[in-house]
Amino acid sequence: MLIAVLERLLWSSRRPLTPGTRAGVGAAAILLFFLAILEWADGPEPHYIGLMATAPFLAAAFAPWRSVLVAGGLATALGTVFAVMSGARGQTTLLNVIGIGLATGLAAAAAAVRQKQAERIAELSHLAMIAQQAVLRPLGPTVGGLSIAGRYISATAAADIGGDLFEAVETAYGVRIIVGDVRGKGLDAVRLASIVLGSYRHVAYDRADLRAIVADLDRAVARSVGEEDFVTAVLVEERGGTLTVVNCGHPAPLLLRRGNVIPLEPPAPAPPLGFLPSVKARVERLEPGDRLLIFTDGLAEARRDGRFFPIAERAWRLLGHGTVGDGLASIETALVEWVHGRLDDDIALVLLEYTGPQSGGPMPSWEVGTAPSVSARSALEEGGSPPRTPSPGPHPDRPDAGPIQPSGPRSTRTA
Repeated sequence: MLIAVLERLLWSSRRPLTPGTRAGVGAAAILLFFLAILEWADGPEPHYIGLMATAPFLAAAFAPWRSVLVAGGLATALGTVFAVMSGARGQTTLLNVIGIGLATGLAAAAAAVRQKQAERIAELSHLAMIAQQAVLRPLGPTVGGLSIAGRYISATAAADIGGDLFEAVETAYGVRIIVGDVRGKGLDAVRLASIVLGSYRHVAYDRADLRAIVADLDRAVARSVGEEDFVTAVLVEERGGTLTVVNCGHPAPLLLRRGNVIPLEPPAPAPPLGFLPSVKARVERLEPGDRLLIFTDGLAEARRDGRFFPIAERAWRLLGHGTVGDGLASIETALVEWVHGRLDDDIALVLLEYTGPQSGGPMPSWEVGTAPSVSARSALEEGGSPPRTPSPGPHPDRPDAGPIQPSGPRSTRTA
């Protein structure tokens, strides 16, 4: 009945009660109910009126200040009723009733400060989330000859926004993908992620070699961060069924093939962007139906009772069915269940599937690295120059930028 009375008193704004208001006021009402029973059963002398001052403080932990005033007013009224019914006119009883009123004022002030801080944190978190969503563009469902899906999983353990990033673009050199993780959290991390993605979206169309892209991104990071800041990243290129991976201090992608999970570890370790990484590429030949999972360290470091999430052992069962979007939904569900809904870090996931060679236009033969054609060999034997490769055309995402000019011959890939 006390809870019903409080809800009627709080309904003056004609807005639904928030869960915090219900929790705070409900807890205060239950406490007052038990104190009233205890006071009534104890006899005519009041002994527990002073304890009623705890009710507004209990409400202040969850409810807004107006609700705290209502709970405190009810506690003061209830204490006054017991003081009058007992007939006690001592100074102690009067001080107890006055103390309830003072406690109500203090609790309301504390609730107002807490509510203002919570609103500010929520506003900052919302702005950071908007900034992050503006930086990360949605992926899929297809890019070039790949089926692709991306997913960003925000941590529930903190309000900070992470700097995880991903992007996939189709260029004249193949489909290129980046997944990275900025050190730190908050708006500074989002800002650095936007710098990396902005640089990547520019140079991915112009550089013939992934190592040249890494060098460009490293310079962009070094110009924008302090000495201890960095960005781990993995860059992937798919071209004609050939997969090239370069890794800058990032967790190795997982190749899923016919029920097997193969970590694509780099030939040699390299530091993150910002520390002058010297990378060596790993090259794999893809088969139709192969899937590749690229992720940030939030997935690798997710743990429960000291045990890490067994991503390698469960990857095929979670990711090898349905569409790539279905696979990411499955791994997110399994991950949240593993950590009991408490993640310590944001996670970026990209899952792609190679569907087979495309029947599109020809690729530049000098880029693929194939042997010269018959006409090219004849021209070379006669001392002339090989025929020019047709221009790959304008950027897919920048039709007004003109044809893509390769920056130079591509260096030999290192397996």
